This record gives sequence, C-alpha cells and structure tokens, in this order.
Amino acid sequence: MIRVAIDGPAGVGKSSTSKALARHFGFAYLDTGAMYRACAWWCLHRGIDLDADPIDREAVTEAVGEFFTGGHADFGVDPDAPSVRADGEDIAEAVRSTEVSSHVSKVSGIIPVRHVLIAAQRAIIEGERNEGSFSGGRGIVVEGRDITTVVAPDAEVRVLLTAREEVRQARRSGQAVAGVGSDDVAARDRADSAVTSFLSAANGVTTLDNSDLSFEQTLDALIRLVDDAIEEQNRRLYAANLEGYDLDEDDRRLLEGSDAAGNEDTQAGPVSVGVLAVVGRPNVGKSTLVNRILGRRAAVVEDTPGVTRDRVAYDAEWAGTAFRLIDTGGWETDVEGLDSAVAAQAEAAISMADAVVFVVDGQVGMTATDERIVRLLRSSGRPVIVAVNKIDGQNAEYLSAEFWKLGLGQPYGISALHGRGIGDLLDAAVDALKKTKRRSGTATPAGLRRVALVGRPNVGKSSLLNQLAHAERSVVDPTAGTTRDPVDEVIGIDGDDWLFIDTAGIRRRQHRLTGAEYYSALRTQAAIERAELALVLFDASQPISDQDLKVMSQAVDAGRAIVLVFNKWDLADEFVRQRVERLWNTEFDRVTWARRVNLSAKTGWHTNRLPDAMREALASWDRRIPTGRLNAFLGRLQSANPHPLRGGRQPRILFATQASTRPPRFVIFATGFLEHGYRRFIERSLREEFGFEGTPIQISVTVRERRKR
Repeated sequence: MIRVAIDGPAGVGKSSTSKALARHFGFAYLDTGAMYRACAWWCLHRGIDLDADPIDREAVTEAVGEFFTGGHADFGVDPDAPSVRADGEDIAEAVRSTEVSSHVSKVSGIIPVRHVLIAAQRAIIEGERNEGSFSGGRGIVVEGRDITTVVAPDAEVRVLLTAREEVRQARRSGQAVAGVGSDDVAARDRADSAVTSFLSAANGVTTLDNSDLSFEQTLDALIRLVDDAIEEQNRRLYAANLEGYDLDEDDRRLLEGSDAAGNEDTQAGPVSVGVLAVVGRPNVGKSTLVNRILGRRAAVVEDTPGVTRDRVAYDAEWAGTAFRLIDTGGWETDVEGLDSAVAAQAEAAISMADAVVFVVDGQVGMTATDERIVRLLRSSGRPVIVAVNKIDGQNAEYLSAEFWKLGLGQPYGISALHGRGIGDLLDAAVDALKKTKRRSGTATPAGLRRVALVGRPNVGKSSLLNQLAHAERSVVDPTAGTTRDPVDEVIGIDGDDWLFIDTAGIRRRQHRLTGAEYYSALRTQAAIERAELALVLFDASQPISDQDLKVMSQAVDAGRAIVLVFNKWDLADEFVRQRVERLWNTEFDRVTWARRVNLSAKTGWHTNRLPDAMREALASWDRRIPTGRLNAFLGRLQSANPHPLRGGRQPRILFATQASTRPPRFVIFATGFLEHGYRRFIERSLREEFGFEGTPIQISVTVRERRKR
C-alpha cells in the first residue's frame, strides 16, 4: 500500500490535486480538513457556544469524542464523491458554510481535539490496507494539517505543497467558496499555525512550490513522486526473494538502486558566439593549429596536402571567451573536381566567419596562391590575423618579416606543432572577434540528441547530411573516402534540433590502414562512442558486403540506438529489392529489432520518414521498466516457459532489475546458469512486451547460491 501525505497552507490546491492524484492511481482520498469542519459543525449542532471567551474546551473535546466513538461520523473516501455524514445525514455542503468556516480554527486549535482526530485519521488510513477497502489495498491520498509530520510521518510519499502568498490569495479570492475570501484564509492560516507547522517542510518531506505551475504540471510532479514510491516498494518486495542467498557488495548496491542510470543531459538554450575561420593553402598546418587551440587531436593531420576536405566547426575557448573554430581544406586556384569542392567549402567558411586566421608557411615563404587568398580575404571585409607557421625557434623569427608586405598587419610567428606563439595569436584573434561585435555562430547547445552517420565509404552519408541540412554542408564526390574528419552539424527537423556527426567511411582490415585513413577510422569510432543514435547507411544498389555488416556490428557493440538506412533505393531494381528482403532474415538477424528506412539521400525521397524512426529508437534507448512490472512479467514468463533442466536441476529466476538505460541493461539473479537460447528467449519476450524497437538490450545473469547455515 502507498500512503501519500500532502500538507500546505491554504490556496495551494491541496484538495483538487489530491483528488486528481487519487483518481489517477485508483487510491482512496481523505480530506482531513473536512473532518475538522465536521467537528465544528457537530459542536454548533449540539449547541456549544464557540464564540465564548474563553471557549469551553472540555465540552468541545467531549462532543468531538462522542462524534467519533459514538458512531455518529462517517467519512467517504471516494475521490469522485468524498462524503461527510453525521448520523446518516449528508453534511458535505453544511460544513462549507460561512458559520462553520469562521469557527473551525477555534475547534482545531484545541490540542485534545487534535489527538482525537489524529487517531481517527490513522484508523481510516490503516483501513485502506484491506483488500475489501475502497482502494483494494492499493493506497490512499491524505491531505490536511499535521499529515506529513504527526498523522503519517512514515508515509511513502510526503509533500509540502506551497506557493507564494500573493499567488495563494489570488487563487482563493477567485474561487468564491461559500464566501471564504483571501483575508479569511490568511486569518485561518495564522490561527492554525499556532498549533501546527505547515509553512516549511520537515526532514524527509518534499517541498513542491507550484506558484508558477499549472494544475496539470503540479499533478504530473506528484504522479512522478508516487511512481517512484511504487517502484521502490515493488523493488523491495521482489528483492526479498534473495533473502538467504549469498550476495556481494555489488549485488547490494544494485538492489538498493544506486547503480541505476538515467543521467539526462540538460537542454541549454543557444548561445551566440563569434566565429573564427582558419584558412590557407594546402599543407600549411591549419589542422595542426586547430588541434593546438582545442587542446586535443580532433582534426586529422598528415604530412600530405589535402587531408582536410570539409569545413569542420568546433567549440573553442580562450581566456574566458567562447567561440566557434572552423577548420577548412586547403584553398587553391584553378582546380577542378574534388579540389574545387574543397576550395568552395573554404570560401563558404570565410563568408560565415566573423574573423579569419590566415595561415602561411614560414619555411616556404609567400607564394602566388597566398596572394590570391589575400585578395579574397580583403574582398570579404573580415578582420584577418596572419599566422606564420613552422617558426620553431627564435632563430627563425626573421622569416615572419616577409609577410608584412601582405598589408594585413602584424604577422604572428608560431609553431602549431610545438605550441610556440599560440597564446599571442589567440589574444589577437579574440580581440578581433570582440571588436567586430558580430556573433555569427552558436555554441553547440548541451542536451542535443547526437546522431552519427556511419557506413562504409561512398554509401551517401555526406549526401544525407546535406539533404537534411538543406545545404551543401559536406563535400560530396564520387571518390570513396572523401570525408575524413567527423563533421558536426546542428540541424532542425520538425521543430527539434539534432546534432548530426558525419563520419569517414569504415574500411575493411582497419589494422592495415595507414596515414589519414587510419586516423579517420579512429575518429569514426570515437564519433560512434560520442553519439546516442547511429544511422547505419547501406548502398541498396550494391550487394551487401561483409564490411557493411561489420560497420553495423560496430554500432551495435557500442550500445547505441540504431536505425538502418538503405540509401539509393531509387536505383535498386525489383531483383535487388527482393535480394535485400531475403537477406533481412539471414544477414540481419542480429538487428531485426531495428527500424529500417528506404530512401534516396540525393533526391530526398522518403527522408521525411527518418525523424519518427530516430525518435522511436531513442525513446527505446532511454526506456526504463519499473521493477514491479519487470518481475511480474518474468514470473509469468518463467511459469509458462520454465528453463530446461541442467544436470537434474532447473535454474530459477529469483529477481531482476533494470540496472541502467542507454542502452537498457537488465541484471537477472538466478539459482543457476541460464543458457544462451533462454536468454535470447527472454530478450525477444521483453521486446514483445515492452517495445525496445531500435535499441540493443543487454542482459546479464548473476548466479547466486543459498547461504550455508
């Protein structure tokens, strides 16, 4: 049974929310305030002068005692029709009269009267434990004075419902309850506070301030508290099956719920920041400089021109100033194909930036390409800071002097590889960002759902990103392996912002990769680990390869939510489509629980089906099953389909709990080893009962034996 005790001053909505809460769970409802009003009515009905000074306390106490012990009082606990009767007469309306309201505090202020009522309230609460009671033993919601501290100090849920005084007065003034105005309520609170405390929460009592909450929001908060209490009670009930078994400290922590995960990222609003683009011709050290500024190896670096191809944005900070840092591919003139697309991305980065760091090679000196870039930068109107890279020591400082002739101000000699001169360069760059007073960028908000686009090379990951962003965000080229750095892009879909991570294609035999491809593969794996959801892309126009399945397994093994995307479906003929359907029940047997979307990233056909599949997969990834429901379900499952005998013994499930989410992980305590086939049966049954479409499920079995006497 769950006992919910709700206290608080007048005007917070105790009665309305308590009734709604009781209806939601099928609990009984007891308004203890009505009991005090009924006592005042009874005293007036018996002719006791409640206006006397002093009041006859003995007469009042005797009358109230007779009211309860003589069988005169009857209080119904149906939240839809809470009744108050005296000798069979319905007095629910009478106890709300102005006369009763003006005298109730005089009765409730008598300590012996409170003792009588506390005993009566406890009797009604305990009566709900019986199966024949109104709630059938499920529980009761009790609201009123002293409930959380005196009447039911050991209730499973204890709440002090409160609100600011002006809010409470406005609510009660608007209710127009039998002439009871805000002044009357304030006076009653002052009178009641002389004998009870309801303005601050006692130890263990949850304070819920609903000044700025709607009725529905207040009710939802209370429902969550009761759900937690039910979960805790059920956990203790089923955990009792482990009494008498040997348990270690990890087992006990798990049973206490301390391992339960559920850390939700908090959603933060967008923060405007300056944008600093790093540009230059190929192989001058732009990505090395970006890594140095970030303080980590985020960008792929290799001593070969043209490693970076996309424009890649990162969140950065220097001296307390946050900004967006954009790494770009090398800019060249008169190039075609892939190199032309890379140059176009660099030009787009300049147009997006608030300031630009122009990186040149001090060892090579000024080139014709550098001069062409300078003309491009001047036409953009952006402030430019010249970084002369590869000045590795004091003796090489003179090499920077040549770049004064660019007419862009002081050239800063740096060594991106060793960190020399980076501080002075960043001071100048941040100062330029402040002077522009532009904030073209937005820091990546915390709490965005993170989605990684993964697949083997040339399946259309960058094309899908561009289609979802409705912009040429990533370089797309028929050459396999165009993308090397993971590209983060915040994209709004159906009113929700998502953080998409475009990754490099994962190739076969990763241990044989070298150079940029090797580091791209490492960063792709890191991107999968950073993501919450993996969109695993397949080229529907090509046969499914072992590498396709390997990429899929990589995402599953990482424990990420999964959506399978069959791209280029418009290029697949009927034979190819039938082949995919045949493979679905064989090669994809490991992920039959995943949603599958057939689309065309190039044309946008059926890309509108992705958001629902993504939301469903993430909802499953976050799903938690209450311990009571889980153990009741496994109990029915075990009774209908017991584990096969092993060595003359039949393993039995004692207790199960969901240890964590993201992905859902279940721990089962059993008397013996559960075979792999039976675990698969449990997993299938869990999916049929609770959903979990789009997420892997992890099930571990802990075998425990009875404690030896």
